[in-house]
Amino acid sequence: MTQGNLIEVREVSKTFGSYLAVDMLSMHVRRGEIVALLGQTGAGKTTVLNLIMGTTAPSSGKITVAGVDPYASFKKLKGLLSVSFQTDRLLPWRTAVENVELGLLILGKPKAQARASAKEWLARVRLVGVDDKYVHELSGGMRQRVSLARALAINPQLIFLDESFSQLDHVTSRALRSDFLQIAKEFDKTCLLITHRIDDALEMADRALVLSPPAKIALEVSIDDKAREDPNRMATLHAQIAAAMGEEPATEH
Repeated sequence: MTQGNLIEVREVSKTFGSYLAVDMLSMHVRRGEIVALLGQTGAGKTTVLNLIMGTTAPSSGKITVAGVDPYASFKKLKGLLSVSFQTDRLLPWRTAVENVELGLLILGKPKAQARASAKEWLARVRLVGVDDKYVHELSGGMRQRVSLARALAINPQLIFLDESFSQLDHVTSRALRSDFLQIAKEFDKTCLLITHRIDDALEMADRALVLSPPAKIALEVSIDDKAREDPNRMATLHAQIAAAMGEEPATEH
């Protein structure tokens, strides 16, 4: 693995029967970096995520995550990575704090330590006073915050955000993106954000990679704080990404 890269994908292809889903894809994610992987439905985002997570094997090419093959050495990555999905995937029979501590308990942490850590992470995602509430008592935004707290609580090196903000309304989504970004920077987390929403990438990512089917990189752009402070630059980036995704430039504004 190249020094500084937590994820490396080298000339990876993936076929399902005669269907080519990923076509000679090469990409990397540096330690401490937030990278957005964008694309329309069918662009191969989910397949790429599954390859990097190690839930499926590439047909050709090489992938390393934290220096190991994620498919061949899946167990070695236990506790090093976590995922927050589009749906919160919380267990309805467990309270908020019980959902957050679950990953820690699975990793063998003592009950008292897991509970204390879970409470701390609920507070960090701005959920104070909901420890003992069940899933049905929480709003959609609150449930997604619990899901993010659960992903963060195990202190992973790498966090996958799989459309984690896409089912929330605009105001709730923006607030949650901002809070997560602050936490990710504070704790130096490496993140791969899978999304079809350009605003997610522009507000959160250090780099955005746009996929076109079969999954290959159609566009790569860098985004920094200076760019975010320049409305004209952001509008240009939005238009470039939209064009690469095959969208009309103004669809999200």
